[in-house]
Amino acid sequence: MTTTTLAVLVPLLPFLGAAAGLLLGRTAPGYVRPLAVLPSLTSLVLAVLVAVRQGGGQAINAATELTPTGSVPIELALHIDGFAALVAVLVGVVASCVQIYSTGYLRDDPRYPSYAALVSLFTSAMLLVVYSGDLIVLLVGWEVMGICSYFLVGHYWETPEARAASIKAFLVTKLGDVPFLIGLFALGTDAGSFRITTVLGTVASGGLHHPTLIALLLLAGVAGKSALFPLHTWLPDAMAGPTPVSALIHAATMVAAGIYFVARLLPVFQASSAAMVVLAVMAAVTMAGSALAALAQDDIKRVLAYSTIGQLGYMAGALAVGDRGAAVFHLLSHGAFKALLFLAAGVIIHASGTNSLAVMSRMTGLRSRVPDAYWTMTVALLALAAIPPFSGFFSKEAVLGAAEHVATGHTEHAPGSAGWIVLVAGLVTAVLTAAYATRLWLLTFHGRGVEAPDHGKEPRSMTVVLWVLAIPSLAFGLAYGPLPDWFDGRDLTPVLTTSVLGTGLALVGGIVTYGAWRHTTALAPRIPLGAVVAHPDADAGVVEAEAIASHAPAFGDVAYAPDPADPGRLLLGPLHRHAAVGFHLDAVYSVLFVRPVQAGAALVRFLDREVVDTYVRGAAALPRLLGAAVRRAQTGNVQTYVSALLAGTVVLVVAALLVATGA
Repeated sequence: MTTTTLAVLVPLLPFLGAAAGLLLGRTAPGYVRPLAVLPSLTSLVLAVLVAVRQGGGQAINAATELTPTGSVPIELALHIDGFAALVAVLVGVVASCVQIYSTGYLRDDPRYPSYAALVSLFTSAMLLVVYSGDLIVLLVGWEVMGICSYFLVGHYWETPEARAASIKAFLVTKLGDVPFLIGLFALGTDAGSFRITTVLGTVASGGLHHPTLIALLLLAGVAGKSALFPLHTWLPDAMAGPTPVSALIHAATMVAAGIYFVARLLPVFQASSAAMVVLAVMAAVTMAGSALAALAQDDIKRVLAYSTIGQLGYMAGALAVGDRGAAVFHLLSHGAFKALLFLAAGVIIHASGTNSLAVMSRMTGLRSRVPDAYWTMTVALLALAAIPPFSGFFSKEAVLGAAEHVATGHTEHAPGSAGWIVLVAGLVTAVLTAAYATRLWLLTFHGRGVEAPDHGKEPRSMTVVLWVLAIPSLAFGLAYGPLPDWFDGRDLTPVLTTSVLGTGLALVGGIVTYGAWRHTTALAPRIPLGAVVAHPDADAGVVEAEAIASHAPAFGDVAYAPDPADPGRLLLGPLHRHAAVGFHLDAVYSVLFVRPVQAGAALVRFLDREVVDTYVRGAAALPRLLGAAVRRAQTGNVQTYVSALLAGTVVLVVAALLVATGA
């Protein structure tokens, strides 16, 4: 079987699995789980074969005209280079792990068949984006992912949070997709083709007429899809969906699509220095702002959501300094440990019965209840904090090294200002990332107070997946050695200066957070479990201690639980309440966009009711009055009709006589 045929089957198999799952979900529910898992696993195997055959060498290209357009042609094309081959493997690994994990996590969910089918369709769409060699075909996968995220985030549609989150995710990403679509058309018009190879050839020959405009339009779509500032606000709210969906969206699909798109078309953006500086600023604000927000979140999944936004900022930063090898390297590394973090969080939420770190911090023994989640999440958090030798250290160091290289003027692939922006923001974010990772680990697994509830052993389908993902989280960073050809031959060996700075700052962030936690824990008062403990930043507003009283150990005649000891509150100080709500960006959008639209709608409604309807009602009033007058004359009394006829006759005769006399 040719490599091209294998590549076509990679996105096709999950699509067929999704179609079969939807058709057989009601009539043959026993086939749903095999149809969810087996196509994804088979697609993964084929993606590995394609990667082996591609070997990081010459790109594989194949195309056939999809439909005659009469102008710029649209082709069903493949373009598989080293980046595409590796990203497809990542998508296959994460999607397969999510499908296997979901068989246990959602085993009692009545809507599991539709959920599994949508996950398969989501996977197929991302693989289409990865392998596509034509921008219009890529756009199809791009938009299918958007509608899949809408349905999956809103899986628990009974809850208002899930409904609102799904609508917000759809609308915010569509807000970016409109200029993105315009940018694609402008790019295809300038290049005379939507083929990626042709577009890149046009850029290389200087044939792109509007590089800055096109790049900025495309960046709007990338910001929406990959949750970069200022269109990142949908991602934390998307946590209302099932936890496995969060793992899929954050690790391998959706948010990775925008970064991958820029990496694939990086020369288009490099053709405009202004666009590269804009991308650098977006990356810097994204990574630093989201790290501060993560340090203030109470919901464990929202901490990880803001963490994803920050890591996407690192990837965008690598692209802003012209190094797509470092960007894709971090995308692959992050995909493994972030999927692990979300799936481990799902186990923890199931065991503790809550998403709230404030409640978990009052539980003791949670790590002994879920040892698999404890150890694997520890590995993933160390990778997130970029502590050597975990994978995140090598990939994040590649980003910082690339930024330092540009900042010191050793390359002309990007403006020096972009290098300094990314480098400074990356180092600041390294401190904050280690801080919120340490805080999450301490509050989750080192609480004091009541005994954690015992819900029994987690399904093996959930725990095995955690250990599978722990392997690349620990070891994938070493891929910089044997796989240089897969990253454009880029030398990803850590640089001494940024390695020492990055690791040192990460250790400082972790140690300071641990010290703050010890300080707040020592000062935390002990409160009777019957009392209501206020936690102003918690989503619920108030945490009731009675909710965990049934598991509390007694001290004398009264059971006690400690007040939540949150080091994030101490470290952020007065900034905490602003960071907890994402620095009020949703409120700003409400003032700038939502309220004007609502005011405009109210004005249109007023004009429709009070102006347009008034004319319509006025036009109808006169005939209605005339009709009422005529209706009064229609009494049905024959004598009245005869009398009126005689009276009329008399009037006419008199009038005729008067006229004759006057004549």
